[in-house]
Amino acid sequence: MFDIKFLRENPDAVQRMLASRNTDVSVDEILAQDEARRKIQHETEVLRAEQNKASNDIATLKKSGEDASDAIAAMQDLSKKVKELGEEAKVAGDALFEQLLVIPNVLDDSVPEGSDEESNVEMRKWGTLPEFDFDPKDHVDLGEKLDIIDFESGAKLARSRFVVLKGAGARLERALAQFMLDVQTGEHGYTEMQVPYLVNSTTLQGTGNLPKFADDLFRIKGDQDLWLIPTAEVPLTNIYAGEILSEEQLPQNLTAYTPCFRSEAGSYGKDTRGMIRQHQFNKVEMVKFVHPETSMDELETMTGHAEAILQKLELPYKVVTLCSGDVGFSAAKTYDLEVWLPGQNAYREISSCSNCTDFQARRANIRFRGEKGKPQFVHTLNGSGLAVGRTLIAVLENYQQSDGSIKIPEVLKPYMGGLDIIQA
Repeated sequence: MFDIKFLRENPDAVQRMLASRNTDVSVDEILAQDEARRKIQHETEVLRAEQNKASNDIATLKKSGEDASDAIAAMQDLSKKVKELGEEAKVAGDALFEQLLVIPNVLDDSVPEGSDEESNVEMRKWGTLPEFDFDPKDHVDLGEKLDIIDFESGAKLARSRFVVLKGAGARLERALAQFMLDVQTGEHGYTEMQVPYLVNSTTLQGTGNLPKFADDLFRIKGDQDLWLIPTAEVPLTNIYAGEILSEEQLPQNLTAYTPCFRSEAGSYGKDTRGMIRQHQFNKVEMVKFVHPETSMDELETMTGHAEAILQKLELPYKVVTLCSGDVGFSAAKTYDLEVWLPGQNAYREISSCSNCTDFQARRANIRFRGEKGKPQFVHTLNGSGLAVGRTLIAVLENYQQSDGSIKIPEVLKPYMGGLDIIQA
């Protein structure tokens, strides 16, 4: 939720920020709505003061035995006006609330300017790109030849952009997820959670998915207010919705392995081949609740936790800072990890790690309290640790052999029952 006080005090800066985010929202219109709401509130307060005075006058008249009928009639008129203004205030307040819900988070000063992904800034690279003495295949050709990826069955059972993994392919997906969870819980100190895959509208509003991104979600039909989760970030971040933590409880580090469901609205024609962009995919998610003073340091730490998975798998990657036009709605700053895919001869996103500052905490009302002082909003962070399906793609393409078989990375062999290679 955007802080209306910050908006009042920094209207020009907010309007510039919105422009840099390619967001068509008028600050002047929001401030006008805010002023209208505050005017109604002031008028209500004045009338309530008159109500109190009238009530005292009536009591005085009755006590002295005088006729209080005119004063009572005036009191009734005041009560009617207060009620009407109360209804107007609710309408104005709801309208302002809806406007604030579609304003994205304030960008951190370190975020580079730019209109799209072409302006993202490369921070570092890790690993050596594999060299092949043959033309490397992509995961589609590899998976189909090995009979471990079945796109036809996925489309038959659901529709396009669903997939069935078979045999060693399903085992590899499971092995990757277990490996990621073991690293994040055992080495990095995250608490593993099992969360619902269906959530209500309030929960999605808390993370910033609603109302702006409703078209990107799958909703359950009927009277139930339930949606399929687009990422475990949604239920994990809302674990503490409406609660006040103690300062000693921070930081809180949570992780979960879940399926993710996305309608991919507006992405038709993009990545139609293979498993890069699916309606359903699995992901290990990391979420942090931290003290505001440490959140930027925690972003660096979380990004390192995602990088650790790729390093242990010996998969080459790079880290980029997203520019202003590419940062997500709820984030103040984001790092993307892009893994090397030989079959595409390109780096592709495999993780996003974001600091959402107090944006989600305001929406979900997540606060903490020190020994003294008023409750403050926590800062929330989230990151993929990692997208399991895309990691599977990266393993298939980077570890492929000339005969189409796939070597198993060393760290995964214990999770694959000692299997060294996937072959037809």
